[in-house]
Amino acid sequence: MDLGSGLGQFTRLIARTVGKEGHVVGIERDRDQILQAKSLADSSGESELVEFRKGDALELPLNGSEWGTFDVAHARFLLEHVPRPPLVIAQMVRSVRPGGRVFVSDDDHDNFRPWPEPRGFHALWQAYVHSYERLGNDPYVGRRLVSLLRDAGLTSIRNSCVFFGGCAGNERFQAVADNLIGALEGAKDAMLSEEFLDEESFYTGIDGLQQWKAHPSAALWYTVCCAEGTVPNQDN
Repeated sequence: MDLGSGLGQFTRLIARTVGKEGHVVGIERDRDQILQAKSLADSSGESELVEFRKGDALELPLNGSEWGTFDVAHARFLLEHVPRPPLVIAQMVRSVRPGGRVFVSDDDHDNFRPWPEPRGFHALWQAYVHSYERLGNDPYVGRRLVSLLRDAGLTSIRNSCVFFGGCAGNERFQAVADNLIGALEGAKDAMLSEEFLDEESFYTGIDGLQQWKAHPSAALWYTVCCAEGTVPNQDN
């Protein structure tokens, strides 16, 4: 099960790994993203490998016989967007069979460094972080993943990280930089409406990032926190 499956690219990767003998369910609350995910699966000839369902992370759309049967429950970049991550983890644990695994990866927004630091970036980034906190969400939830899994009763917990950064000259750097700028532009209204930042400072930060991504030594240091644990047997 892939929770918060979005457009389903990663869900389909999981499905290709599992193969035709398995069954992968992607759960997403946004109807438009589900429609796009299904369209992408159809165009890739993978519609038979994955099932997409509309549902909420706090109330998974599973029928009675499905609870406690999944081998793996996966969520990526989801916990940072919910006010109560332990409730999401509890749903994931409940969906997985004894001996199965829960895998989560998420952001710690303190672990994010563009260099040379773009003009106006610090104020822009702090306003972005505050927009999470204003909604009751945790922009640093990545550092809490192990404790969240431990508190949910999981065992054999492991943690690691994935490098999501890049530097000028790297083939994916422009996409990484554009993704950063797009995320900040998408949060503009939240930042300005709560007066975390004025409009002039917002555009100063965005312009600074545009100049930064063209710098010959531009680098983004950014790692995503990952953790997984095993659902214990009933008699443990």
